[in-house]
Amino acid sequence: MAAPISLLLVDNHPLVLDGLKAILQTYDHLQVVATATDAQEGVALAAALMPDVVLLDINMPRLNGIDAIERFRTVAPQARILMLSMHDNREYISSSVLRGASGYILKEVSTGEIVAAIETVMAGGTFFSSGVNDAILEARTKVEASSPGLTAREQDILMGIATGRNNRDLAETLGLSIATVETHRKHLKKKLGIATTAGLVRYALDHGIAPEGVR
Repeated sequence: MAAPISLLLVDNHPLVLDGLKAILQTYDHLQVVATATDAQEGVALAAALMPDVVLLDINMPRLNGIDAIERFRTVAPQARILMLSMHDNREYISSSVLRGASGYILKEVSTGEIVAAIETVMAGGTFFSSGVNDAILEARTKVEASSPGLTAREQDILMGIATGRNNRDLAETLGLSIATVETHRKHLKKKLGIATTAGLVRYALDHGIAPEGVR
């Protein structure tokens, strides 16, 4: 029999943690190995326990969940990061994905959908709840409207640049070589008539593509 999927739950609300742990522990193929009430504590636990999946909230003291994604990926590179949030904000979603999260689900979804999300990301896929998919589509539509003629990959690169990602980060997140990312970046500059990366960031800000945190 396969080993259960090991889970680390990170949320600053103890009641949420206790309730989620109690529910998930009723599934034989899931095992909650630890819980944490802030992201820094969660990163330390991830380094020690090497969980398969981290369920991570966004709004937490000291270190928010989006900024913590890279730290989790550094200390536990095998772990899949699944954001569990009450916010269907497109900036949160795009920033989470571009920093390496494998999925984003809303806290209002059913237990069955949370379990399905865990199973999907554990299998190497991505999972977004229905409300999140709508926000992703809205973000994509805004990029397409403001930047006609860009390929889907160039749009991904532009959204990544808007969140402050460098070539190495984008390559790891998008599954590309650094050279390929650089080529896309050059094509972006040529198509948009922009000479510098700072100019691309300014373009993203002016067209509402950059997340709020970049403003």
